[in-house]
Amino acid sequence: MYSQEKVNIALKLYHQCRSVTKTVQTLGYPTKKALYDWVHDEGKPKKQRKILELTNTKTHPGNPPVEVKMDALHRCFELGESIKSVSEDIGYTRASIYAWRKKYLRKGTIALMNDKNIQPETLEEGSVASNAKVEELKVQMLDMQLEIDILRETINVLKKDPGVDQTALKNREKAVIVDALKNKYSLPLLLKELNLAKSCYYYQENILSKPDKYAQLRNHISKIFTENKGCYGYRRIYGMLAKEGCTVSEKVVRRIMKQENMVVRVRKKRKYSSYKGEITPAVSNVIERNFQADKPNQKWLTDITEFAIPSGKVYLSLIVDCFKVKPQSEQQLLNHS
Repeated sequence: MYSQEKVNIALKLYHQCRSVTKTVQTLGYPTKKALYDWVHDEGKPKKQRKILELTNTKTHPGNPPVEVKMDALHRCFELGESIKSVSEDIGYTRASIYAWRKKYLRKGTIALMNDKNIQPETLEEGSVASNAKVEELKVQMLDMQLEIDILRETINVLKKDPGVDQTALKNREKAVIVDALKNKYSLPLLLKELNLAKSCYYYQENILSKPDKYAQLRNHISKIFTENKGCYGYRRIYGMLAKEGCTVSEKVVRRIMKQENMVVRVRKKRKYSSYKGEITPAVSNVIERNFQADKPNQKWLTDITEFAIPSGKVYLSLIVDCFKVKPQSEQQLLNHS
């Protein structure tokens, strides 16, 4: 901001030379736009700034309703009105408008709401249509909760992937899920949701309730697997059972080991490689010259190249003799060769 004295000096010089550019260059201030504004407003009465009503009254509350705030934000940041003019029109400071905009960008309209301006009202008794809607929502919530529980039991009990298709489950797996949830939901509801017939469910229940006929064999296989430190697969265990006179199918042994998670941990063999490292001896120094950079006549360079031919390998040794050559760097000698 410039003082009134500086403004008068700039206007006086402008009237003498009648050039905005020359005035700015001579004084070093202000900008051309500012000088044009001073010339335009010269002699006009200064516009008085409107005094805002900052008192908290009933007609002008300190925290206005959300409609006033949203209207101010709409006018300033969507319609492009001047924040100063909007502030004078609604009677709130520009800082308040900026604060409203900051709250709105963070949490939305709910951040601009004022609890003091909300008038409590009496609740009216719901109609028959609204009660029916509530009941419909309750049924939908029950169905959704049932689907969530079935999915949870599919993951926890059956150890299935969360994205498994429930229609692809076997009847035995469905029966296990029903047993886990029948204390919370009715049996017809669970059977309908899992698309399982009632007869199929009781058939699976009858099978699951029978004792395991391979219980003794299962313990014996587990004992053999543990005694041999988990190194025996189903073929060797089947052979040991056959030697003991236990007649059982090889598939049964394999299925029991899979159910009991008896997996032989085999260390992966290293891939064969004929490479034995650097075993080729260094090339002999036949010429018997020294490696001295300050004596170019005694410096020699070798480069061994390998060629593959049908009868074997051929090695070509390139020798660069630097006799009667001017002193050069090693890189220049290599480039020259």
